Amino acid sequence: MDSTDRPKVGIKDVSREAGVALSTVSHVLNGTASISPEVRSRVLEAARRLGYLAKRQQKGSIASLSTVYLAVPPGNVPHVDTNLFSWTLLTALTRECERRGARVVAHSGGETLNAQEIIDGAKSVYADGIILVYDDNPKLLRALASSGIAVVLLNGEDPSMSVDTVTPGNRYAARLATEWLLARGHRQILHLTWRGRGTITRRVDGFLDAYRERQLPLDLGRVYIANGYQPADGEAAIKALLADKAGLEGISAIFCASDNLAVGALAALHAHGVKVPEEISVVGFDGVALGDLTRPPLTTVRVPLHEMAVLALQALENRLSVFGPDHPPCRIELGCKLIDRESATAI
Repeated sequence: MDSTDRPKVGIKDVSREAGVALSTVSHVLNGTASISPEVRSRVLEAARRLGYLAKRQQKGSIASLSTVYLAVPPGNVPHVDTNLFSWTLLTALTRECERRGARVVAHSGGETLNAQEIIDGAKSVYADGIILVYDDNPKLLRALASSGIAVVLLNGEDPSMSVDTVTPGNRYAARLATEWLLARGHRQILHLTWRGRGTITRRVDGFLDAYRERQLPLDLGRVYIANGYQPADGEAAIKALLADKAGLEGISAIFCASDNLAVGALAALHAHGVKVPEEISVVGFDGVALGDLTRPPLTTVRVPLHEMAVLALQALENRLSVFGPDHPPCRIELGCKLIDRESATAI
């Protein structure tokens, strides 16, 4: 249903739903009087259920956020079918901007992002703020942070904490997946990854954290670097290991740093006659590939991409209308969820 066709929800509806007086609803929502916890909880729950709180929050943010300048490294712009992570994240961000009535202007520049070009581009369209996706180059971040324009880094690492950041809890999520495998009897696990940004390094850290937590020798967990993150890179890496007599010897599970790598690993194992999960379990990371359509369906870690997009815009709004420029930068990490399908099992 189009938003214009939805019935308007007001304070009277909340009052009726919660079974309290209009004045009570007003006091709860504005904090102007002492209300019992039970009544306050009932009013807020009614307001949430009716969508009144979300509508009120959105209304209050319209004035602070009208134009968002979006800067994405050219290499991460979704231009191939396998770049589903970028496609999903940027689609969620664009749709959330549309829902809030904010205009999105995409940055266009050279092969690498240039801070001054981004700043000039944002100023030329009178952008309220910049959302920088992926690129966590320290020099770039420092230059953007000193520009006087509100900046949020989405899905990146900012060790200097110079700008607000929204990212999945990569380290914790990788640890979650590894502990899941260890709890099912796996001990020698291969972590298939690539030389990526800091976010990918955090997944290696989480993989090893799980071994430390269980006081297991770290050399039981092997890290193998693929040439990239595409399915072909995952397939080539596993083929190379299978060609080496000792390549996968003793390995009972492969934990891949992306679904793309996992899809490639499944293809290589299948071509080599290795049964999944009977002989080797495979787990992915991202949750954006059509994991339920792979054979067997892919067990993976799902990254909350929609929620990340929403919180990136919320962080921008907070910087503009609540915190102000002198408030310390904030880092928001979101938890991820393991999706148990059929490509991994206990041993």
